[in-house]
Amino acid sequence: MKIDYINEIENSNVYDVAQVTPITFLSKTSHKYENKIYLKREDLQPIFSFKCRGAYNKISNLSSEDKSKGIIAASAGNHAQGVALAASKLKIDAVIVMPTTTPSIKIESVKKFGVKVMLFGDSFDEAYDHALQISENEKRVFIHPFDDPLVIAGQGTVAKEIVEQVDENPEIFFIPVGGGGLISGMSLYLKTKYPNSKIIGVESEDAPTLYTSMKNGKPTTLDQVGLFVDGCAVKRIGNETFRLSSQYVDDVVLVSIDETCAAIKDIYEDTRVMSEPAGALSVAGMKKFILENDIKNNTICVVNSGANLNFDRLRHVTERAEVGEGKELLLSVKIPETAGSFRSFCEVIGKRSISEFNYRYANEKTANVFVGIKTDNISIDSEKIFNDLRGNNYDYLDLTLDEVAKLHLRYMVGGKPSTDINEKLFRFEFPEKPGALLNFLNKMHKDWDITLFHYRNHGSAFGRVLVGINLGNYNKDDLSNFLQDLGYKFSDETENKGYSSFLK
Repeated sequence: MKIDYINEIENSNVYDVAQVTPITFLSKTSHKYENKIYLKREDLQPIFSFKCRGAYNKISNLSSEDKSKGIIAASAGNHAQGVALAASKLKIDAVIVMPTTTPSIKIESVKKFGVKVMLFGDSFDEAYDHALQISENEKRVFIHPFDDPLVIAGQGTVAKEIVEQVDENPEIFFIPVGGGGLISGMSLYLKTKYPNSKIIGVESEDAPTLYTSMKNGKPTTLDQVGLFVDGCAVKRIGNETFRLSSQYVDDVVLVSIDETCAAIKDIYEDTRVMSEPAGALSVAGMKKFILENDIKNNTICVVNSGANLNFDRLRHVTERAEVGEGKELLLSVKIPETAGSFRSFCEVIGKRSISEFNYRYANEKTANVFVGIKTDNISIDSEKIFNDLRGNNYDYLDLTLDEVAKLHLRYMVGGKPSTDINEKLFRFEFPEKPGALLNFLNKMHKDWDITLFHYRNHGSAFGRVLVGINLGNYNKDDLSNFLQDLGYKFSDETENKGYSSFLK
């Protein structure tokens, strides 16, 4: 399907359901980064996300015959709400297929529009395939979340509003990327109005679908994606969204979970709005790009794409924001197990603010301390702290960027086996549904023992699990087959230095 994108964007009827969202000047962030920074507030849409634009533009343009067949979509969140809102407005029969792992708050948000919700599969991919099968069997029209020209044009209306709202010409735009619907629609429109401006896409570093595809010169399917930035957790960018992005997007920035959490905090401090991780991506990417390229005195526009953040996830966000801002250093320090050694160590740390302190007796000679230290500038302060520790003959490990330390070790310091065992350590993402742990246990070899287990969930569709397994005289093929058959995302952390310090 070929369309005149500019004409479709300028004459879209998305405002039957969507709002013209304001642009907020981020005064605190602008001052800190020495640029004029404006935030496009798609968090203020009726469904708290831009997704209602593309969904309505597509569905409202269906023929009367297609509308009578009914529609179907697959989504774990914002697209589902966008389709449901459009279907309710246009009085079209709709089915939304969502993974069984979808948090109840999102399911209820879709159901309130009066559409049918069907739960299927553990992942978006399984729900997506099931929705396509129903579409074929029942002749329902499938509403793609991003790879459709009319959806792309609907999302492009965000750019049209920016052009109408900003008096000056922004030098740089930062736009979050999932499947590419928003960035492709916005970039093609913005480049016609501001041909000399840069369009920068921002992705989570564990879901670099556009970055990888641009590097390979074609849409590329990722082996797996991280789920923290769930609104942008897409394994493969669309064909049409890639074609447009390749033509109009200048660069892609990848950001970490910590950097994303810090950006959520930045948006909150300027607007008092808690953005969802996907919504804060562009601010995280902007901060990184500004610092790495020494950008000053530019007018910059960033998009907050949504604010559908589960309250349960706030704790995780606040924990990681300090590290993401470069304001917390995490260390493992070995101290002598003698009278007064604990006090001596604290004297070396001095009057620096301690965010966390975990101590565990290790043996008769030494003890390990897990310590979080607040900093104003981690690159400068860390060197001072490291010099102080070295000057006082302390052995230490910097765990600031260690995922195992941040997710698990800080909550379970200590407790080493009394005898040598053939222990392997894995970090898993369990689907958050009944039977996930039982499935794990049932697939384990009967001669293996669980020697360590730590689980954390933050209101998302998956739980973070750290597992130690005593394999005994195991066969490497048995372990490989177990991990492959299990099908959960994992990483082998057996050589992790924090694990060696506290638990091995």
